[in-house]
Amino acid sequence: MHQTVRLDLLGLADTDDDELLRLGGQLRRSLQELDVLDIRSGRSTDHVSEGAKSSELIASGSVVVAAAPLVLRQVLLLADTWLQNRPVRGIKVEMEGRVIELSDATVAERTRLIDEFLAPREGSTESQSEERSADQS
Repeated sequence: MHQTVRLDLLGLADTDDDELLRLGGQLRRSLQELDVLDIRSGRSTDHVSEGAKSSELIASGSVVVAAAPLVLRQVLLLADTWLQNRPVRGIKVEMEGRVIELSDATVAERTRLIDEFLAPREGSTESQSEERSADQS
């Protein structure tokens, strides 16, 4: 079983699409160091005009990661650490319709935010593991 999380870089006022694509590539390469199942550029949710060569557009600065639920914490912590000293104002994180933004809060606040964001997911993973253990007994 795996979960998919979308990470969207939030650029500064003077950040252009090329820079967001470059930064998204850097983040993607960093995330490949983790034990993730799949990682790819995010697709744009904007309407594609008729006559476009592709029906899907790559969203500038967007990365989609599929990983086991226990690896998601590592993904978010790495993204939060990567964010430091980068020319972006934050990272919007979306999973199962829930959204948080990692930005200029303190390290403790961002860690608490990640903990609360993942708590429902990790809780359901633990209960599923307990159910499987009980079934095997």
